[in-house]
Amino acid sequence: MTEWKLRSVTAVPAKVSGRWALRVALSDAVAATGRPGVDFVDMPTFALAPIDFRNGVISVDILSRLAGNAPDYARAFAGLAYRVAADGDGFEAVYLRPLNGRKVSPPPPRDKRAIQYFAYPNWKFDRLREVYPDGPFEAGLDIGPGEWTNLRIEVAEEQVVARVNGQPALGPMTNKAIPVAGAIGLWVDIGTEAYFSNLTVTRTT
Repeated sequence: MTEWKLRSVTAVPAKVSGRWALRVALSDAVAATGRPGVDFVDMPTFALAPIDFRNGVISVDILSRLAGNAPDYARAFAGLAYRVAADGDGFEAVYLRPLNGRKVSPPPPRDKRAIQYFAYPNWKFDRLREVYPDGPFEAGLDIGPGEWTNLRIEVAEEQVVARVNGQPALGPMTNKAIPVAGAIGLWVDIGTEAYFSNLTVTRTT
């Protein structure tokens, strides 16, 4: 974890499902006393890698599941943040909601909400859903909790494409933030125990 920075999370090496990974979860204080929309729910809650990134490809394997203290609305949220500002107050992200994956047969409309793009601070999931109810920023997927899932994000200035397990998942879509260089984060949200493995980054600019 040399040079990595943690914001509202803990991150420790752990072995799960036959491989070593980085376990990331909200800190105990945030999970116990944090407030939705202030301390979590599409907020800067991540382990930041010492990598500067503007355009290119980011890929990581994620295994996420509910933590023991998960609220009813938790969906094992975990994904990638990118173009993270130095102060953490601006970034984009794509994350998975495995408990909305079709493998667990969630009821509508959850079955169409297994992957999400958002841009912090102005375009979190609830605003995107209100302004673009049938928009390109979330979709259904054949995924489930507790299994390794590959998330790949392809970023080219204003365009973003997300692939899951090699299959198209989101995009091409126009992002909701000004393209700038920034850090890369392993992102989690409330009620989630997430493991990250095989992080690779290819930068084009």
